[in-house]
Amino acid sequence: MTAVARPLDLERYLRRVDYRGGLQPTAQVLAELHLAHVRHIPFENLDVLLGRGIRLDVPSLFAKLVTAGRGGYCFEQNHLFAAVLEQLGFAVRRLAARVVWRTQRVLPRTHMLLRVEADGRPWLADVGFGGMGPLLPLSLEAGVAQPQFAWRYRLTQQDDTWRLQTGAQTWEDLYEFTLYAQTPADYDMANYYVSTHPDSRFVQGLVAHRLAPERRLILIGDQLTEDRGHAATSRRLDGRAELADALIDGIGLPVADVSALLDRLVARSWT
Repeated sequence: MTAVARPLDLERYLRRVDYRGGLQPTAQVLAELHLAHVRHIPFENLDVLLGRGIRLDVPSLFAKLVTAGRGGYCFEQNHLFAAVLEQLGFAVRRLAARVVWRTQRVLPRTHMLLRVEADGRPWLADVGFGGMGPLLPLSLEAGVAQPQFAWRYRLTQQDDTWRLQTGAQTWEDLYEFTLYAQTPADYDMANYYVSTHPDSRFVQGLVAHRLAPERRLILIGDQLTEDRGHAATSRRLDGRAELADALIDGIGLPVADVSALLDRLVARSWT
């Protein structure tokens, strides 16, 4: 997959993620940008539930995630982040993963992630996995525990297949992937599946997450979980007002889009 042909408005993106650091293609800048992105751009599926469709061209992604103050899921988040990194001079390879977290069945490769070169080393960057996803890039090396604030991650490798794991006392698999580059057609097909297929969790109900070093807010349907690493609490939101507060004040989504979503959810009687 080639770099974007037309530069995006880098200054507006940096304001969106409240980033004021350096812009050299170094590992430190990669880490700082990665953290800024996941802190300020939520993981969410509102447009799927609203029937708006998901476009993956960079101008459309910029208009949604930057200009409109929205979030998105992996294809949206990582496509935009890759375009930003390439504009800064990073070498980026777009990859695909099969999610294995808490599932007993084999799923298609419907997750996008990035291999990024910085300071002469390969890194795994992924700003689009949502609540369990990394806050920082991971060194692409097997068997090494990599703490990130109150959480930790590890990569394992068997032949050409890698697995990303997380956990406290024990390790839990999140997804598996190879380092083979993907094409736009690969992502178009996977994006169509996750945004339209009745078996897709993004079609079945509301998903909205916001990550930060001190906590992760994870909203699935009307169940809100606050995860601080050492402890997590969950509660069921009671009615439209609490759901709106969680989406607007907690997750950070625009009022107009939340109102449109809640109208749709009430009409369908599901969240």
